[in-house]
Amino acid sequence: MRFLDLAATSAAVAATSGRRAKVELLAGALRALDPPEVPAGAGWLAGELRQRQTGVGYASLRDLPPPAAEPTLTVAAVDAEIDRIAAVHGPGSQARRRALLGALYAAATAEEQRLLTGLFSGELRQGAQAGLLADAIARAAEVPVTAVRRALLLSGDLRTVAVAALDGGAAALAGFGLQVGRPLAPMLAQSAPSVDEALTATGTPAVVDVKLDGIRIQVHRSGEDIAVFTRSLDEITSRVPEVVAAVRALPARELVLDGEAIGLDEAGRPLPFQQTSSRAARRTTPSTSGRTPVAPAVLAAAETTGQAVLTPYFFDLLHLDGDDLIDLPGRDRWAALAGAVDESLLVGRVLVDDAEQAGAAFAAAIEAGQEGVVVKAPDAPYDAGRRGAAWVKVKPRHTLDLVVLAVEWGSGRRQGWLSNLHLGARDPRTGEFVMLGKTFKGLTDELLRWQTERFLDLAVEKGDWVVRVRPEQVVEVAFDGVQTSSRYPGGMALRFARVVRYRTDKTAAEADTIDAVRAIHAGRPTA
Repeated sequence: MRFLDLAATSAAVAATSGRRAKVELLAGALRALDPPEVPAGAGWLAGELRQRQTGVGYASLRDLPPPAAEPTLTVAAVDAEIDRIAAVHGPGSQARRRALLGALYAAATAEEQRLLTGLFSGELRQGAQAGLLADAIARAAEVPVTAVRRALLLSGDLRTVAVAALDGGAAALAGFGLQVGRPLAPMLAQSAPSVDEALTATGTPAVVDVKLDGIRIQVHRSGEDIAVFTRSLDEITSRVPEVVAAVRALPARELVLDGEAIGLDEAGRPLPFQQTSSRAARRTTPSTSGRTPVAPAVLAAAETTGQAVLTPYFFDLLHLDGDDLIDLPGRDRWAALAGAVDESLLVGRVLVDDAEQAGAAFAAAIEAGQEGVVVKAPDAPYDAGRRGAAWVKVKPRHTLDLVVLAVEWGSGRRQGWLSNLHLGARDPRTGEFVMLGKTFKGLTDELLRWQTERFLDLAVEKGDWVVRVRPEQVVEVAFDGVQTSSRYPGGMALRFARVVRYRTDKTAAEADTIDAVRAIHAGRPTA
């Protein structure tokens, strides 16, 4: 298949709003792929590279050669070139990788270059994620969509499922099952602004779990063999000896557990997410008399790491000693979990009958330094890989009034509009603005049109990628927290920032200060 045809499909999907029309476009492209091209092509249609790590970052995507006039690339050839790029390592690797990347781009037309940039940057944003691809695979292979979704949930690999469906049909899909040692896509939670709205989705009675701001882990045990996987299904077993030790100390011989690993300070309170995820904090030994109990096996393993203690806390059990549990109601899985796992390794959980009880559980979680809660319907099965109404997360929402410092031109469906905002907080000591990150979330088509006109009027430098503007426009931004970051001059960055509204009633001099951001970062209340 020509790479240009796949790029044209991607562009058409981005320009199409209807789900059914998107599915038809994607299904047509899947049918046109040669069998060896399906793993790469199916992934690209979902915005994912088959090669998880390529070494190509934003800096590598600047100063690229002009596009080719005529298309010559095939899907197979592009996949092979990306393999070569991903394999580069050792002395001089940066120059060799840049040369290979330049050659690939030089052979690509303008439309093909846009697809390549979206794939390498992870920002394809064509509106075709895994759920939509499941429908398209079913349409292309003429199999029930439920069979595709089931196989996808159990395998966690869209590319493998696409190959099976297109090559072997329903019979091949039926061969997928939960296999201990092979990770499956985790069940996800919707978001709600309050526990009241969460309970509207789940109904009552409901279970309220403490939401930990850690690393999502899925742990598989078969005898003495233990493997730990992240939410993205990457294996991290060697990096989390405390998790391995804790699971090895359990009596069951065969387990698949779902949970979080989190760093704790000496009082047993959670460390910032970045310290958990990078294990860059100094080594600490949480006290067993603190707020959060730590299993002895975890402490013993932590003594050997010289790093921050990562403690696992589990909230679901998917397999136990030969029996798959994913189709059982939550209450049955959680009862089995309580019988198989020591209480010190369980996420805090309460059963509630009304909003008042749920609100009290939420307040207690926040007071303990946790991220929030997840409200769960006890009768729901484990819907792997899906973000349904059975699990609903609730977190406190921060908002700040920040100033737009620059805007990036959009791509895909946002081509021709100014999209990604560079956000800054006011430094009252210098009168300057300190950049805290970027966001394109929360922008409607109406806001995109308005801000394109507004920021072109404020422009002081118009680049092909970024338009720098006078720091005058205030925007209200919601976010989940502030994390340490060496990427920005203030040493901090907003987590999951999204636009709430533009504040035409405020001047830049009235925007929030960098001091307010530091207070949120430190966990202090702001005025």
